[in-house]
Amino acid sequence: MRALLRRRRNTAARTPAEHRARRLRRRLTALYVLTSAVGLVALAAFAVHSDGVSRRHQTDSELKVQATQALTELSFDDNGALDTHNLAEFVDVSCPAVTVLSGSGADHLRTVYTPRQPCARTHAPDTLAAAAAAVEDGSTATVDAHDDRGHPLRLLAQVFTGPDGNSTGGAVVVASDTAADRAAHRDLALLLAGGCAVLLALSALAGHLLSGRAIRPAVTAVHQHEAFLADAAHDLRTPAASLRLLAETALRDDAARPEALRRTVNLATRMGDLVDGLLTSARLTAGVTALATEPLRLDQLVETVVEDTHTDGHGVTLRTEPTVVVADPDLLRRAVTNLLANALTHGHAPGRPAEVELTVTADGVLTVDDAGPGVPPELADSLFQRFRSGSDSTGTGLGLSIAAWTARAHHGTLTVTTSARGGARFTLTLPVKRRP
Repeated sequence: MRALLRRRRNTAARTPAEHRARRLRRRLTALYVLTSAVGLVALAAFAVHSDGVSRRHQTDSELKVQATQALTELSFDDNGALDTHNLAEFVDVSCPAVTVLSGSGADHLRTVYTPRQPCARTHAPDTLAAAAAAVEDGSTATVDAHDDRGHPLRLLAQVFTGPDGNSTGGAVVVASDTAADRAAHRDLALLLAGGCAVLLALSALAGHLLSGRAIRPAVTAVHQHEAFLADAAHDLRTPAASLRLLAETALRDDAARPEALRRTVNLATRMGDLVDGLLTSARLTAGVTALATEPLRLDQLVETVVEDTHTDGHGVTLRTEPTVVVADPDLLRRAVTNLLANALTHGHAPGRPAEVELTVTADGVLTVDDAGPGVPPELADSLFQRFRSGSDSTGTGLGLSIAAWTARAHHGTLTVTTSARGGARFTLTLPVKRRP
């Protein structure tokens, strides 16, 4: 019951785009199964038909050999009468179902010989019909019939000439019980049907997996698009409203206009940074941004970031050791900038300036310490997700998530612990360039 409720909640939480993607997946699976079914059924039908034709030809060949052997045992005496004495000895030994009918035409045929204990018992009308067809055709004829037990029979009739060697003397009819062949043919058909069912089931499973893999990039793109829209709406809604309020204030109040314009410029700068962060996050998530790694001095990069950052009265202490890491300069600069900006913004008590300390060691480790409230341990794992906030010192938005992604992309790590200053300590570890 819980699983059913959970499944219903997950279904209800899906977006229309996800529903369309799932419908497309089902249609692709159905199309794959239908195509496979048509091919398998066609092959199975061809195999069953070929087996039936092959068995019939084999039976006819065996019957024709028996008929030819029976014909060699027939002879005519000096008076032109048909002699079946040798045929009787042949039948008693090999037990074929041989019937001899004499007559020059289909309407004048009469049975002159039947075996005493044949291997297959035929009905007289069936035997007569086969012989009449052979006489009318002048060569060989085959007929399908059944015996007294309902077993299927195959009859083959072959004509023989009269005593003068020119006219038709009658026909020899041989029969074979094809029940075993029919049973084998039916077993083959059932085996093929079962095999087709199993293959269709496997085809459905393979089609489901392949269709899922085929639409996965589309679903991922839809999720990324929706996430980008949600991020933009989340991050830009408040700054846009504030920007409009400041613009209206500047229009109404001439005295407040300089301060409103100054705050407008600052807010516009923040919005530009937000848009830049959103685009960077979208490119990183979509895999569009490729890493252009190269050996670089981590200590010099951090020094440059600190020099370019406006501290606005906050204190920043920097201690570095020369260290060379292999990284993408642009992404790494953004990650360091985000970590420093997060510490300056959230790493202090209300009304007091931030005290941030950055340390770069020779083993490719950058630590950023602040004196803010710190990070609750239960929020440490989720802190680097989008728009997650821990305390007043562990910021929000995309900055930390971009920094964490950059660390993972460079096969490094980004962790957060408690600083010796009482606030948060962010530790960025990157692979160092090994000396040759």
